[in-house]
This record gives sequence, C-alpha cells and structure tokens, in this order.
Amino acid sequence: MKIPVLILSTALFMASCSSTKNMDANLPKDISERPADENSQKYEQAQLDKLKASIESEISKEKCTDPAEWTFAPMGAKACGGPQLYIAYPKKLETSILPKINDYTEKVKAFNQKYGIMSDCMLIIAPTSIKCVNGKAELVNS
Repeated sequence: MKIPVLILSTALFMASCSSTKNMDANLPKDISERPADENSQKYEQAQLDKLKASIESEISKEKCTDPAEWTFAPMGAKACGGPQLYIAYPKKLETSILPKINDYTEKVKAFNQKYGIMSDCMLIIAPTSIKCVNGKAELVNS
C-alpha cells in the first residue's frame, strides 16, 4: 500500500511542478513594460520632446561658418501667446526644416489648450542677428 501512495504522490508532485511554468503568462506585466497610454499628458509631452529633439538634431548636423547662410524662426508656443524660443537654422534647409518647426509649434499650441497649460507669459524677444561660434550658430540679442 505504501508504494502506490508513493507513486501517486510523486506523480502529483511532478504534475504540479510542470504546471507552474505557465502561470507567469497570466500575471500582470511589470509597469515598466506596460505601453504608454497614448492619451496621457506625459505621453504627448514625450512625443513633443522627440519632435523638438529631431529638429535640433537635424540642424546640429550643419556647421556654421558664415552667419549670412543662417536664419532663425520662432518655435513652440507659450500658453499666453508668443513663441517659447527662437531657433537658428541654415537657409539651405529652410524647405525641409521650417515645416517641421511649424508643425511642432502647432502641436505645442494644441497641447497647451488640451491640458490647460500655464506659462510665465514673458515675451521672448526676437534675436537681431546670428553669429557662428565654434561651428555652431548662436542667436544674438542686442
């Protein structure tokens, strides 16, 4: 009688060990692995940051040697109105970069309105010129 009980116990033990391997598939994922909620403010801010970074990255690939070959544009939007900043870019990239800058600005305006964003309402003065410093364009306010 002891042998059938031992065989039955061993069989149950083996069956229980193999069934626990698949239990993890039913557990909730770690929060860090969960996809971002595409309707959240944090997600939309991250998308804006990526767009801004790609614009800045595209511009930074160009070396500034002659300020006459560069210009600037307002970028972003404050909640109270006016741009968040001005950005310098090479004139040769104007047809490709300016639509991206305008797209970013419109998306920031929509973001500000959607989430009721507040800003400091300080007026950002447009630069008067551009100078090249160590191969990078810098905006000059005088």
